[in-house]
Amino acid sequence: MTPKRPNGADAFPIKVEPSAPSTPDLPQLYAALDLGTNSCRMLIAEPRGNQISVIDSFSKSVQLGMGLEASGRLSRSSMNRTVQALRICQRKLQKHKVQRMRLVATEACRRAVNARDFIRLVKRETGLALEIIKTEEEARLAVISCAPLVSAKTEQLLVVDIGGGSTELVWIDLSDVPPADRSKAIMRLHTGFKNEGATYPVARVVDWISVPLGVATLRDQFDDVDDDGARFALMSWFFEENLVNFSPYGADQVREGFQIIGTSGTVTTVAASFLGLKRYDRTKVDGLRMTSDEIDLVIREYLNLGPEGRRADPRIGRDRQALIMSGAAILQALLRSWPTDRLSVADRGLREGLLYAQMSADGVLKDGPY
Repeated sequence: MTPKRPNGADAFPIKVEPSAPSTPDLPQLYAALDLGTNSCRMLIAEPRGNQISVIDSFSKSVQLGMGLEASGRLSRSSMNRTVQALRICQRKLQKHKVQRMRLVATEACRRAVNARDFIRLVKRETGLALEIIKTEEEARLAVISCAPLVSAKTEQLLVVDIGGGSTELVWIDLSDVPPADRSKAIMRLHTGFKNEGATYPVARVVDWISVPLGVATLRDQFDDVDDDGARFALMSWFFEENLVNFSPYGADQVREGFQIIGTSGTVTTVAASFLGLKRYDRTKVDGLRMTSDEIDLVIREYLNLGPEGRRADPRIGRDRQALIMSGAAILQALLRSWPTDRLSVADRGLREGLLYAQMSADGVLKDGPY
């Protein structure tokens, strides 16, 4: 006897939802691009708790500001070099499908009379929309990127960002902030240098200045001086003259409770030379503390090497050797004004600050050291 089929046996089965959870959304990636007078640098990163995890990066010397000091314009060759580098950045952004980004230009584009034409050229050739930021924002972003390096013992802090076309200095008073909260107090400055209406102890910005002299522009000022030692001395003296309008300049400072954080290729190169690194290692350089005397020894060694010796020195590197003495002149002028036993070397800067500010605004990064 043929068995009977139960009612509904020929119907399609009811879909059963899988018990396993669906694949979570991938974390959103963020990008920060810093186009300076000398270099084009980019980071692509993702937030992880209160940390920033770098997924991809790019760095290239493009010398965008070459000839700017004399002509006031970005040259055609400099713009073409920069566009080629930005095409690489654009491909990386597409590859990682980055949606949240800030792509900024600094001193060279602030000063060049044809900067707007260059911005339009970049947009047309690469699709990237560059934003020229003001000096205060550049200084603020450099400061918050250095927050994890602030010591709990620090009461007076000077953050120095030596760029290609300008140097930013920010003096911060932390004496009213509890030691355990000083790093977080620096990070809160991402909203601005003024903390009006705050109901808790805050980092007070005593003064800040953007000196229109960086490693490239200062070198160009004294390019006609043939003697290596004389050129260095003139650069250091000239930079110090540009500090007189900075209110903490000339004030008596004690070393106890005072810290300088330096963020730039100059400072990291000096640190690598001090450590004798023939191959750069960020993990050994970032956060290193050096005394004024130790830095002075490295600078004296650079002078003794002369131009040919510096070109052959693997610790300096081919890209940095043409700019290291102008950067060292700036560093020497700063340490002459504010001697310290606690200069912290920061291999971080504008890009990290841009990433932190974006992630903080989106609420995906905790307000703490990263």
